[in-house]
Amino acid sequence: MALSRRGRRRCRALALASLLSLSGSCLCYSLLLFCCAPPGAPPTPPPPPPGPAAAAAPRCLAAEAAARKKLLHQARACPAPAAAPPPAAPPAKRLPHALIVGVKKGGTRAVLEFIRGHPAVRALGTEPHFFDRHYARGLDWYRRLMPRTVEGQITMEKTPSYFVTREAPQRIFNMSRETKLIVVVRNPVTRAISDYTQMLSKRPDLPAFEALSFLNRSLGLVDASWNAIRIGLYAVHLQGWLRFFPLSQMHFVSGERLITDPAAEMGRIQDFLGLRRLITEKHFYFNKTKGFPCLKRSTQGGPPRCLGKSKGRTHVQIDPDALEQLQDFYRPYNVRFYETVGQDFRWD
Repeated sequence: MALSRRGRRRCRALALASLLSLSGSCLCYSLLLFCCAPPGAPPTPPPPPPGPAAAAAPRCLAAEAAARKKLLHQARACPAPAAAPPPAAPPAKRLPHALIVGVKKGGTRAVLEFIRGHPAVRALGTEPHFFDRHYARGLDWYRRLMPRTVEGQITMEKTPSYFVTREAPQRIFNMSRETKLIVVVRNPVTRAISDYTQMLSKRPDLPAFEALSFLNRSLGLVDASWNAIRIGLYAVHLQGWLRFFPLSQMHFVSGERLITDPAAEMGRIQDFLGLRRLITEKHFYFNKTKGFPCLKRSTQGGPPRCLGKSKGRTHVQIDPDALEQLQDFYRPYNVRFYETVGQDFRWD
């Protein structure tokens, strides 16, 4: 039975569709057989092998499939557009990440001035005495004292009396158990003399150093209750801190090496704080008048930083026998301190 004109158009449309879609060729062939065969006709035998003209169609289809595959591959290889970064948080006042907790006359001011030269550090210039004198004012009051920092900067402050304040370790722990602690230590005898020299500049009528240091000079009984002597018992004070903070969160700076090799000491401090070593030898010069190193310029090209007039005073002369007695007094405490922190400061 002859096909109608409409049936022939339908077959041609399906044939064209089969050529354009390689993946649907089998389905289209089945549809052609179904649509074009007259009712009751026997199944159409498979077509004869294609001649040269018919072979061109598979080659075109193969080329089209290859091109389509290449385009698909390129589309998949194109990276997705990067999402816009979130807007940077504005500068804000934050609680300190690190504290210089001691010790008085050990070199804490020098460490603070030097580390403030690092672009990733913002530090309060004055001593807030929050954890020893003003704790009742609360953390919000304390936070308002801090300089503004951006995300990624470290907020710091220094109050040397924290190290010898019994309540300070727990109070700092309650603020943040992640707080990093820096302790600048110095030969306790030299530190005591420096402390006394500063007191004498404010109170010229102060008794002699030897009179204040000993309960009984002839017996060598040292008055450990006098604050200038008591501060130097580093091993004793350290025990209170170790109840709340591991040694890994504490860094001990040699006050002596801070003078003779400030770049090395500051390098270790930067490592401890997780900062790049930007403060190096080229930033220091030695002030012969004061006997201290100064920061010739910050990493940001700021003005030189040197210790104030109250630093570098000439120490009063002390009886050599009294010095030897004090060295003997401190020796066992020093040894305990060396063993606890794993560092020999060579004060004997």
